[in-house]
Amino acid sequence: MTVTAVEAPERPAHRDPNVLRWLGAYTASMIGDSVYFMALAWAAARTGSASGTGLVLAAGSLPRALLMLGGGVLADRLGPRRVVIGSDAARAVLVLSLAAILVLTAPTVGVLVAVALVFGAVDALFLPAVGALPPRISAPGQLARIQGLRALAARGSSIIGAPMGGVAVATGGPSLAFAAAGVLFALSLPLLLSLRIRPLAGPETSGEAAAAGKTPNAWRDLVDGLRYIRRHRLLGPLMLVIALSELGFVGPLNLGLILLSEQRGWGASGMGWIVAGFAGGAAGSALLLAVRGRVPRAGLVMGLTALVGAVGIAALAQVPTVALAAAVAAFVGLTAGLAGALCGALVQTAADPAYLGRVTSVSTLFTYALIPLSYPVTGAAIALWGTGPVYAVSAAVCGTGGAVGLALAALRRAELPR
Repeated sequence: MTVTAVEAPERPAHRDPNVLRWLGAYTASMIGDSVYFMALAWAAARTGSASGTGLVLAAGSLPRALLMLGGGVLADRLGPRRVVIGSDAARAVLVLSLAAILVLTAPTVGVLVAVALVFGAVDALFLPAVGALPPRISAPGQLARIQGLRALAARGSSIIGAPMGGVAVATGGPSLAFAAAGVLFALSLPLLLSLRIRPLAGPETSGEAAAAGKTPNAWRDLVDGLRYIRRHRLLGPLMLVIALSELGFVGPLNLGLILLSEQRGWGASGMGWIVAGFAGGAAGSALLLAVRGRVPRAGLVMGLTALVGAVGIAALAQVPTVALAAAVAAFVGLTAGLAGALCGALVQTAADPAYLGRVTSVSTLFTYALIPLSYPVTGAAIALWGTGPVYAVSAAVCGTGGAVGLALAALRRAELPR
């Protein structure tokens, strides 16, 4: 009599203790990020220099953009868990040290700029590594659900972190807020240390240099990773979709909303309702993906939701009332949020695990490098032509990203693992 072994079903991500430990660590780090930036903004404002405040807030973006690709190389060479643990530990030490300094002396622009530069450099290591961890802690069929859980954690962290930072600043000044951020970074460490890491299962080696018998180095690893993305039938097009979506989306939905609310006389409260609408829609899409775990015909759905979301971006500049604007923003958050989560899940399932740190660093680079570049361009364009034309152009750029996804058969037919 022959006994056939039956493979045990995958444990859903939201019931997997390993995934929940990662999610708890990620959430603590994200809340710490929000509290840190709130504390940094207030500490910079208390220096009394408007130009200095702007310099402090912009300082972290430069090392983050310059070092992001190197962070991906490091994640692939050392393993993403080691890099995440090291970067969170470094952020905890840095921010707690600043809190101690501010107890003894008033902040200066020079000190705050130095902290922002170091924090940005550490962030460049953290972001690719934390994005490369999910395939190492769960089965491929759960990666879409993990993307939904991650998006929910990110939204919740923003909702919790900003008020927490504000209360800490109001209660004990920036030093207390920095201390709270440092404690949150430290809280993630025991959770990260307890993660069980799955071995690499992809067919690739660590790079062509290793296959050729050469000693690998960081530059060769980086070039190898970029070449891997360029030659991949899905990853290259996905990076183009991410770049176009971020370029058309970030400026209008951040700086553009401020200018739109001022022009319409909606004020800060009106903008708050619009942002809340967008956050609610994005949370809804994240919850949908977290509950379902898989969306059939993911590539097709991603392209269609990106196109539909682009229409919502164009409509946002035309609605006459705050209520309608909030409703449209919720629609944009739902569609664009689902497209972004599916794009992230496809990246993680398509990439060989040995390259995932470098692949994640490229997709993250588009997000964090384009954000500071798009703000001045968006502001100047709105000053020249108004919000309507600028939102229309931004929508066209986002829509082009969706159209690319639909036009390429390999991406349009892409599926997530069952």
